[in-house]
Amino acid sequence: MAADKPPEPPAKPLGDPARRRMVRTPTRGDPAGRNEGHKRLKTASDRTQSSQAWLERQLNDPFVVRAKAEGWRSRAAFKLTEMDDRHHLIRKGSRVIDLGCAPGGWIQVALKRGAGTVVGIDLLPVTTIAGADLIEGDFNEPGMGEHLLKIAGGAPDLVLSDMAPNTMGHRQTDHLRIAMLIEQAAAFAATALRPGGAFVTKAFQGGELEQVIKRLKTDFDTVKQVKPKASRADSSEVYLVCLGRKG
Repeated sequence: MAADKPPEPPAKPLGDPARRRMVRTPTRGDPAGRNEGHKRLKTASDRTQSSQAWLERQLNDPFVVRAKAEGWRSRAAFKLTEMDDRHHLIRKGSRVIDLGCAPGGWIQVALKRGAGTVVGIDLLPVTTIAGADLIEGDFNEPGMGEHLLKIAGGAPDLVLSDMAPNTMGHRQTDHLRIAMLIEQAAAFAATALRPGGAFVTKAFQGGELEQVIKRLKTDFDTVKQVKPKASRADSSEVYLVCLGRKG
């Protein structure tokens, strides 16, 4: 009786074993599985879908990444930098008042570009920035305008406003609220600025924008609508650069 043959070894899998070990598990349609450059956050039960999307967009925004790398407090610093490059808003030794200054990115830019006096105010607390006077409060409170001018030491050369109200989800109401906020900041700028001074404010396309621009032209020689590169393309956000405050 012939001896039993030893069992044959199992067939080797086709292809390079090393490469087969690198095969990834299915991504179930997750875009992160197809694009490793895009970072996704783990979902959290207490996080809404809109806040989840906003956080992911922040995480993957090149201007956010660059701001952190360069020490700016927010990506908004690049917006003011671009506008200043175009329109020469900040001059050496100038006085600057920043309405709605949190978290302080525009304050940083003004100081770095040579402003002599920088005063900022916001409803939210802002961490101290060397060389700037920061106030936690509402610039619309009675007497606050005079207080800001006193701290600044006189009429400012530039008034900045990156303020925007909390949206309610009703398009027309939201546009009216931002228009009102712009008018409040513009009213302060028109009375506080030195003749020839400049005013920069955030706005949103549509709604009351044309009427806002028309009113601003009564107090300034030139009003320009600007969309900085650091302003997201899918946002209706724009900035109004107002030059030459009329005496």
